Amino acid sequence: MSEVLWRPPADVRQRTRIGAYLQWLERTRDLRFADYPQLWQWSVDDLAGFWGSIWEYFAVLAHEPPQEVLAEARMPGARWFPGARLNYAEHVLRAGGLADDDPVVIAHSQTRAPVTLTVAQLRDQVRRVRAGLRRLGVGRGDRVAAYAPNIPETYVLMLATASLGAVFSSAAPEFGTRSVTDRWRQIEPTVLVAVDGYRYGDKAVDRQAELVAIAAALPSVRHRVVIPYLSPQAATPQWATTTWSALAGPTDEPLAFDAVPFDHPLYVLYSSGTTGLPKPIVHGHGGILLEHLKMLALHHDLGPGDRFFWFTTTGWMMWNYLASGPAVGAAIVLFDGNPAVDAAPDGPARPDLGTLWRLAAHTGTTYFGTSAPFLLACRKEGLVPREIADLSALRGVGSTGAPLPAEGFTWVYESVGADLQLASLSGGTDVCTGFVGGVPLVEVRAGEIACRALGARVEAWAADGRAVVGELGELVISAPMPSMPVGFWNDLDGHRYRQAYFERYPGVWCHGDWITIAEHGACAITGRSDATLNRGGVRLGTAEFYSVVEALPEVADSLVIHLEDPQGGAGELLLFVALRDGAALDDALRTRIVRELRSALSPRHVPDGIHQVAAVPRTLSGKKLEVPVKKILTGTPVEQAVASGALANPAALDAFVRFATDRVPAS
Repeated sequence: MSEVLWRPPADVRQRTRIGAYLQWLERTRDLRFADYPQLWQWSVDDLAGFWGSIWEYFAVLAHEPPQEVLAEARMPGARWFPGARLNYAEHVLRAGGLADDDPVVIAHSQTRAPVTLTVAQLRDQVRRVRAGLRRLGVGRGDRVAAYAPNIPETYVLMLATASLGAVFSSAAPEFGTRSVTDRWRQIEPTVLVAVDGYRYGDKAVDRQAELVAIAAALPSVRHRVVIPYLSPQAATPQWATTTWSALAGPTDEPLAFDAVPFDHPLYVLYSSGTTGLPKPIVHGHGGILLEHLKMLALHHDLGPGDRFFWFTTTGWMMWNYLASGPAVGAAIVLFDGNPAVDAAPDGPARPDLGTLWRLAAHTGTTYFGTSAPFLLACRKEGLVPREIADLSALRGVGSTGAPLPAEGFTWVYESVGADLQLASLSGGTDVCTGFVGGVPLVEVRAGEIACRALGARVEAWAADGRAVVGELGELVISAPMPSMPVGFWNDLDGHRYRQAYFERYPGVWCHGDWITIAEHGACAITGRSDATLNRGGVRLGTAEFYSVVEALPEVADSLVIHLEDPQGGAGELLLFVALRDGAALDDALRTRIVRELRSALSPRHVPDGIHQVAAVPRTLSGKKLEVPVKKILTGTPVEQAVASGALANPAALDAFVRFATDRVPAS
């Protein structure tokens, strides 16, 4: 067990939302739990009791009540709350605990001046856009696609679409044409809403050419709506059939919410698209609502008076997670721009990793969500956020996207705030949540994910299907969760869905991560199981490699790949490093890398070769391409190994293609 960095206060059950929930369970159901592990065990043993309590405790608005909580507990195919009819958007716009004139959306951008919406203003904008979509013929089940950044218009559009029982899908405008069309051809949207461009730092990025190509590739689209974000005074572009101001124009039509079944499609999210077409993952109104009520209120302790920020684009599931903030009474803080640059609209720019921390101070953010790579970058630059920004309102910090190593935890408590609750989360687009993370009832230890989330029966399984404790195993979910996908779009017989999660262990969700669950309930995720290294029968996660290698000041980024020996030998372990300006991969640096890996990890972690590359290829959401690069190095053509439109830096693949070619002897 590692160093304790934060402990729950003595009165945690009196001052937190999960404490109030525990008191409610005791008062209404005569249920008492001495600690979090007992509460978690009940939540996964009595699924109907737990999820029924979430429905009741948060007073879910049902136009028709459910006949029962869980009709079938099988996976896939669990039937949650059959007979219930509700609407996700209605719960978000209820904004419980907030008054009409309270701010609920606080948006900052490097493209335009800040925008704040009160509860009443948000409801009115959703009302008008809902009416505008109806004028365009949008109804239940129709798809509405947004090629737009993390701005209020995108949020309003999602809620208006959901209010109609239509289906929303978003892509960040930095996505390339191929990446967008690979996603949306599958769902055939009838309405496309898009920005004309945006600013990233002080760089203007025009997307008109991409939109012409996207519109041409989507014959299902009947209406194309432009949001004049980059150039507000410009004429309506030719690719657009109408404007946002027309869509959101005056109307007497009241705000209403179509009552839909619990599992009615709310939005479609996508797998990262690193191998073939991105999988169109369909999430339902009820499952997302209950999961986010549970996580945001009970695990993140968010409620009225809080201001909830997560640095994300509309192409990452964390945007959808952030979007549910008002459902628990929290205002949400949006940011669109370069987090490593200080830039005002049309103003000068300078490199500055303090941008988001200053945003938190300016907006009174109480919960600051980001990625592990961002926190580690701040640490590496020697940034001390508490010295450059007033973070006195901050109570919680969330980290996801990659495992946060112990030194990242320590940096947060030394440089951000000593009294924060830091939560390292892991989950996925597949469930639109974190199924392991933090909770106010459990202490924070360096390098540990504090707990398994309520209602998520997360286990570590050995190769023979045994649940193991204190050992590395395959991360599985052995009982259904309401936010598991309704299915994949157009996967009528469910084959693709079953193949994605249930093929290895029939009836059990296999997530594709390596996890170790300690006796005291904490977790450590050490990389993707399909990218995990196996040297001589010992499985090694990739996250620990990166923690050691990237701690060296010369190393900006790294990628480790294990190529198995088909004859059963140890295989070949290859480490690729991208170096900072002025650094060189000489014998001295190679020796230091080997020494650090050997001493910090083990001799098995010493690579057989260390090679320099200009950059490590990553997806648009920041994930390293371990599996696709491994395929390239073993002879798979690059176009079959990865969809380049899903990458933030496609040119980074060139070095690996050359490396693979050079390794093949001339015939």
